[in-house]
Amino acid sequence: MAQPAFVAVDWGTTSFRMWLLDKSGAILAERRSNEGMTTAARTGFADVLNAHLAATEAPDDIPVLICGMAGARQGWIEAGYIDVPAQIEDVLKGAVRIPGESREIRILPGLAQRAETAPDVIRGEETQLLGALASDEVKNNCLVCMPGTHSKWVTVQDGTVEGFSTYMTGELFEVIAKHSILAHAVSEGEATTGENPEFIAAVRKAVENPQMATHHVFTVRSGQLLHALSATNAKARLSGILIGVEIAGARSQVSSDTQVVLVASGGLGELYKAALAALDISYTLIDADAAVRHGLYAAATTIWPNLKG
Repeated sequence: MAQPAFVAVDWGTTSFRMWLLDKSGAILAERRSNEGMTTAARTGFADVLNAHLAATEAPDDIPVLICGMAGARQGWIEAGYIDVPAQIEDVLKGAVRIPGESREIRILPGLAQRAETAPDVIRGEETQLLGALASDEVKNNCLVCMPGTHSKWVTVQDGTVEGFSTYMTGELFEVIAKHSILAHAVSEGEATTGENPEFIAAVRKAVENPQMATHHVFTVRSGQLLHALSATNAKARLSGILIGVEIAGARSQVSSDTQVVLVASGGLGELYKAALAALDISYTLIDADAAVRHGLYAAATTIWPNLKG
């Protein structure tokens, strides 16, 4: 039977994911919960982690490597940032050890873009990026999209992270759908799928005229008032507009022949796949869960070479 080698943790703002891995990176046990940074900051990071370690019967002598918001200023301990341009492997050099713990626990830093005209930060997605760039399908020059509440688009040239942009697409959708005049238009709508023609049309319209974005958003309401747009289609239109504007912005930063790498999974991943297909943008798909695990494995086996099988 394979022996546990280390524990990998992706600790987000509202979510906690933990994997007990062997020396080959195979999963021996897995834990998921809603005990993200916000919850753990109140209940105690060590208590949350130790409860999950006990549930998997993780040996006391194996190390833990964490990425994500546990390393934020409001997290367990601040892990700081590595400035770009940088080799993605440079992140490994900044791993911070948690003091006062019996086992070795380290948290990976994020990435920072300090240009005054485009300040930006990444925390957590740098580990997904590390895992994605290790894939044989990904070229040295690419544009990596990692959808989420705050989507990240990262420009990689010759294996170096040159820069990145954050798009508040998911958060804007939530704010508009729940706290604006459009709330009544979309509140009863079903979840948007990539097959919805209204979503596809909205993506294309947004990319054709991104400068009209706020007008397009208002048509979610006016379309319902004047053309009986259903709540489901209204919701799909809003989603398509916001994702379309995001894609238009990100693609404007690189040449049209740059490889697009989509690191995504689940329903959100399906929406981005549909949006890119609607725009005839070819892409390489990397599963987001697999990417973060592979990134944590690559980081752990670099920090602790004896872990590698």
